[in-house]
Amino acid sequence: MRKGTLKITQNGDCRFPFLALPLQCRKTAKETEQIYTDKLQRTMKKMTIYYGSTTGTCEALASMIARALGIRKEHVHNVAEMTKEDLESCDVLILGSSTWGCGDLQDDWYDGVEMLKQADLKGKQAALFACGDAESYGDTFCEAMTHLRDALSGSGCTFVGSVPAEGYDFTGSTAVEDGRFIGLALDDVNESDKSEERIANWSKQILEETA
Repeated sequence: MRKGTLKITQNGDCRFPFLALPLQCRKTAKETEQIYTDKLQRTMKKMTIYYGSTTGTCEALASMIARALGIRKEHVHNVAEMTKEDLESCDVLILGSSTWGCGDLQDDWYDGVEMLKQADLKGKQAALFACGDAESYGDTFCEAMTHLRDALSGSGCTFVGSVPAEGYDFTGSTAVEDGRFIGLALDDVNESDKSEERIANWSKQILEETA
């Protein structure tokens, strides 16, 4: 039996080696699974997602990222709901924005940027993501990430989750450094069929880099 695997005996008793539960715990499988989930969440770093979305695209992508990372809905917020207290209580901040105009942030993020600058983020980790349109705005593709990175400059946090630019079809972007995007770039306008796989791969990377 693999470590952490729940085993139900024929008489209804359950055993969960990972939690070191008594051999005769006499709890239902559902109750024991909840114990495991609660303990796992206590040992995991606290991750919170903040997104800026006008049309709903970035919001939908943020939800996909949350599912891939196992983040509960109550830890996924519109940036308009951002608080200094929540920022400072997190271990890992996952920040995302749609890209507008000539590589600009989504409007709600401008207040959020000021909040980031006020918070004490020393020792925390930050992962960035952005959505853009590489066909229509290929020369500023997903540059919203650049503004988020700049807002965190000097905050004392470290960045995780850079992604190779190979495989994307765009002209240019300030969000690319040394051949890598500084976070996850998503083009749900022209390459929506690639979003799920990109998110899955990135989420795995984030979990490894923040372990």
